[in-house]
Amino acid sequence: MNHLHGATSLSGLRRGLYSSRWFLALRAVAVLAFFLGGIAAKQTHAQEVLPPTPPMLIRPPVLSGPQLTQPTTPDFVPLPHFIEEPDLLLQWPVDPPLGYTGPSGIRPEEPQLDSHFVPLADRWRSGFPEWDRYDKGHPAQDEYPFVEGSKWDPYHQNFLKGDYPILGQHNFFILTATENLLLEARQVPTPNTPFESTPDPGSEEFFGDPDQYFMNNNLLISTEWNHGDAGFKPADWRVKLTNIFNINHLVADEYGVVSPDVRKGTGRFRERYALEEWIFETKLADFGPDYDFVSARAGSQFFASDFRGFIFADVNRAFRLFGTRFSNRDQFNLIYFDQTEKDTNSLLNTFDDRHQNTLIANYYRQDFIWPGYTVSCSYHYNRDQASVEFDKNGFLVRPDPVGVFAEHEVNSHYLGFAGDGHINRVNISHAFYWALGKDELNPLAGRPVNINAQMAALELSYDRDWIRFRTSYFFASGDDNIFDGEGTGFDTIFDNPNFAGGQFSYWQRQTIKLFGVNLTNRMSLVPDLRSSKFQGQTNFVNPGLHLFNMGYDAELTPKLRSINNVNFLWFDQTEVLEQFVFQPNINAFIGADVSTGVEYRPLLNNNIIFVGGISMLIPGPGFDDLYAPLDGQANTLVAGFANLALTY
Repeated sequence: MNHLHGATSLSGLRRGLYSSRWFLALRAVAVLAFFLGGIAAKQTHAQEVLPPTPPMLIRPPVLSGPQLTQPTTPDFVPLPHFIEEPDLLLQWPVDPPLGYTGPSGIRPEEPQLDSHFVPLADRWRSGFPEWDRYDKGHPAQDEYPFVEGSKWDPYHQNFLKGDYPILGQHNFFILTATENLLLEARQVPTPNTPFESTPDPGSEEFFGDPDQYFMNNNLLISTEWNHGDAGFKPADWRVKLTNIFNINHLVADEYGVVSPDVRKGTGRFRERYALEEWIFETKLADFGPDYDFVSARAGSQFFASDFRGFIFADVNRAFRLFGTRFSNRDQFNLIYFDQTEKDTNSLLNTFDDRHQNTLIANYYRQDFIWPGYTVSCSYHYNRDQASVEFDKNGFLVRPDPVGVFAEHEVNSHYLGFAGDGHINRVNISHAFYWALGKDELNPLAGRPVNINAQMAALELSYDRDWIRFRTSYFFASGDDNIFDGEGTGFDTIFDNPNFAGGQFSYWQRQTIKLFGVNLTNRMSLVPDLRSSKFQGQTNFVNPGLHLFNMGYDAELTPKLRSINNVNFLWFDQTEVLEQFVFQPNINAFIGADVSTGVEYRPLLNNNIIFVGGISMLIPGPGFDDLYAPLDGQANTLVAGFANLALTY
C-alpha cells in the first residue's frame, strides 16, 4: 500500500514539473543551443574547404568604368528579356483627324527630348483611330460618329467652315455659298387707268387683272476671317464680306406696273450685284473670367432690334457696340445706322445715301422671373430727312405721291418692352411700343402732325407631342381724324415680322397697292399707306389694324414641318381711308387670311431647305368697299410660292 502510494506521488510530482513554466523555458533554451551549435559547425567546415571571398565593391554606375572594375560576384543576374534597352523616343501614332482639315498652317518648333512628353504643334488637328461603330461602312444616309469629312462636306468639320485654323492657332476662315431661288405666282389688286392703259379696254373698275408672276434668284458668296479660339470665347477681331448676285423677273397682266411708261409693256427683267455686307469687328474689353465682353462692329451689317422684327430688321451701314454681362445672362446693343438706298427691284443695298439715320439701344435679360423667359427694353430713334427720290423704275417714292407734294422730315421715337420664351409649359411672345415725335408736313394731312401711336402684340402657344397650337393678337393704332394735327396711326421703321403666319400669310407677304401708295407693304403687318417700305418715308396718318390669329405647326416627320394659319383682319379706324379715296362709310372688316405651308429639310440641317406655301385673302366688306366700289364684291385673291435654298 505504501509502495503504491509512493509511486503515485512521484508521478504526480513529475507531471507537475513538466507542466510548470520553468520547465518549458529550460526546454526552449536547450533546443536553441542545439541549433546554434550545428550552424557554427557548418561554418567552421566551410572555412576549411572554400577559399576566402573578397569583399563586394558597391559603387555608382558612373564609377564603374573598365579601369575601376574589379572581379565581383553579382547578387542578381537579370533574365535576358528584362535587360534594360537604350531609351528610344516614344513615337505617338498619327491618326487622321475627323472632318476636312486642309493643310496645317503651324510649323513645328519644339523638338521631342524624351518619351515623357510628345509635342503636338497643331493642337486642332489631333486625330482619332478609325472606328466603324455599326460595321456598316459609314453609309451617307445614316447618322454616324467618327465620320471623316471632305472639302465638299459643310456639315461635318471642315476648315472652310471655321472648324480648323488656316494660319497659326487662332485664325479661322469661313466660306458660305448660298443659292436661293424664289418662284411666286400671285393675285394682287393692280390699279389701272381704264380705256387708255389696260389690256382690257372694257374694264370699269379702278383695279384690273390681278395676276402676276415673279422670280427672284440670289447667289450669295460670303467670306469671313476671324481671330480667336473658335467657339470657346468671342472673337478678338473679325472681317466679313458678303457678295450677292441677283436676277429678278416680273410679269404682270396690266400696264403701268413695271414702269409708269405704258410703252414698257407688262414684263421686266433686271440683274444686280451688291456688296451687301462689309464688316470689321474688334473686341474692346473682357469683363471677367466668364467671357463677358464688349465689342465694336463697323460696316454694313444685319440687325434685328427685337425678338420678332416688329420695328427694325435690315442689313445696312452702321456702327455697333454690343456685349454681355453676368455670365452672358444679359446682352446689350447700341447701334447707329446711316442708311444707304435700296435697289428697287432686287432690294439690295447700293452705296447712295438714303438721308435716313436710326439709333437703337436695347437690353436683354434672360431667365427673368421664370427660367427660359427673356425680356428686353429698347429705344429707337428714326430721323427720316427731307428728300426727293424716284425709284429705278421711274415711280415717285419720296415724298409719298399723295396729298401735298413737298419734302418733309420725320423724327420719331419708339419706347419698347418685349418678351419671348416660355413660362412653365406655355410659350409666350409679346411686345409693346409707343411711338412719339413729329412729322414736319404729312402729305395726307397737309400739315405738321405730332406723333402719338401705339402697337401691341401677343402670341401664346402650347406644345403637345408633335403639334404646337398657337393663337395671337396684333394691334396697331389708327388715326381717327386726319385734320386734327395728331398722327395716331402706328408705323414702323423697317419691319420684317415673324408673327401670325409670317412669310406664309397673304396679308404680310404681298404688297397691296392703293392709288399711288400701298395699303400694306411686302413683309409688313401695318397698313401704313406708304409709297414703299424700302424707299418711302414713315407715315403716322393711317388706318391701323386689329389682327386675330389661330394656327398650328405640325412636325409631320423629323424633316417635314407643316405651318397653318387663319387671320381675321379689321381696320382700327377708317376715317383716313374715307378721306383718301373720297368714299364714305368704309367697313372696318378687311377679311380672312388663310394660309398653309411646308418646310422640308432633307438632310436635317440648313444646307438644303425647301419652303412652299399657298395663301388666300377672302375679302370682307371693308376690302370690297376699297377695291370693288362699283361691283360691290371683290374676288378672293390667291398666292403661292416655292423657295429653294442650297447652302454650302
